[in-house]
Amino acid sequence: MTQAAATETLKTQSESQKRVQLNSQRLVLANGLVLLVTENPTADIVAARLFIDAGSRYEQPDQAGLSHLVAALLSKGTPTHTSQEIAAQVESIGANLGVSSAPDYFVVSVKTVSTDFAELLALAAELIQFPIFPEAELALERKLTIQAIRARQEQPMAIALQQLRQAIHSNHPYGQPGLGTLETIASLERNNLIEFHRQHFRPNTAVLSIAGNITVENAQTLAESLFGDWKISSLVPPTLPDIVEGNRPIQVMHTQPTQQSIVMLGYPAPAVQEADYAALKLLYTYLCSGLSSRLFTELREKKGLAYEVSGFYPTRLHPSHFGVYLGTASENTALALSLLKAEIERLSAQMLSAEEVDATKSKLLGQYALGKQTNHQIAHLYGLYAFLQLGADYDQQFVQNIQVITPKQLQNVAIKHLREPFISLVGPESALASLGDL
Repeated sequence: MTQAAATETLKTQSESQKRVQLNSQRLVLANGLVLLVTENPTADIVAARLFIDAGSRYEQPDQAGLSHLVAALLSKGTPTHTSQEIAAQVESIGANLGVSSAPDYFVVSVKTVSTDFAELLALAAELIQFPIFPEAELALERKLTIQAIRARQEQPMAIALQQLRQAIHSNHPYGQPGLGTLETIASLERNNLIEFHRQHFRPNTAVLSIAGNITVENAQTLAESLFGDWKISSLVPPTLPDIVEGNRPIQVMHTQPTQQSIVMLGYPAPAVQEADYAALKLLYTYLCSGLSSRLFTELREKKGLAYEVSGFYPTRLHPSHFGVYLGTASENTALALSLLKAEIERLSAQMLSAEEVDATKSKLLGQYALGKQTNHQIAHLYGLYAFLQLGADYDQQFVQNIQVITPKQLQNVAIKHLREPFISLVGPESALASLGDL
């Protein structure tokens, strides 16, 4: 794509953003619950996402995996509904109801046709406020989680990612395995889940985002009827574990009798509120996003070195991590590490061309626009922005932040954040033994 064409694409996307911008209204219930309503009647679907400040970042090391168990059991019973009755009610109307935990938040999602939305949201409200965490369901979920942990212990990519996160984040929960460990999952009991729910599930730290074929007035009435009596916990607000900063880059290895190696580089990276967040997202897109990305083109297509190559930069409330990785034949481990490091170092040593930057902006903003096509996506994105306290206009602000980034700014951000990597390696002993220390 030429620079002129890329610039014209950016203008077209900017105009498209303005045309499809939806009106989202923010309300606050008496108990502090934030309600976002986005009217979008183009399809007869209503979706809702309830974000709760109850993620795994609140877990102590000896309770790693606790929020995962809470999420798994939240829909397994209330004082008036059994697990089977809950599942039958959702399936009978062809709706979706899901529960999941993430490092920074806990989320309950619902999606259905507008005529069934009130019924489904009422069920979700009951699950959120009155779970009973049945012992039998806990025993089953504990068994399933232990099986999943053992399976991950055999997966080279999962091993490489976990040891990298642990190296970067040290004792902060961002460095702990999301599923927990065999020891912590085996030790967690029903009273731990009950206490976690009592401590963290609070209306005054929650955001309910609704999008679809519903009016603001109807959404407000429904939310107040279902969540208005949700009491603010009298417990002392939870605190986060201390964040260890300034860890020195290290090289961590795990030997595994395979024919392939995973080579992974990681760097401490800004939280979502920090100034360099947008620029690093753009660098991630340049390096890792799609078949035209720099790493895919150079290391897989041209050099035939990687059977898999990509990266990650998760959006976090606290300092995050930026990573790139590739999977390669074990005999190419040293070469893969050298070339992967060279690609990252190139970002600091050599400024990207204006054409490269404009083409990457076009790709990123196109992907961003495609991520707001459905009511479910809209409810999630707007709710997430509100939960992260990014402001009501962040949807437009993010686009503007990307559009004004310059090649020089990208180089400065690379120099600042991508200079000294943490290195995570998984592969056969014969391939790793010769690499030495960082």
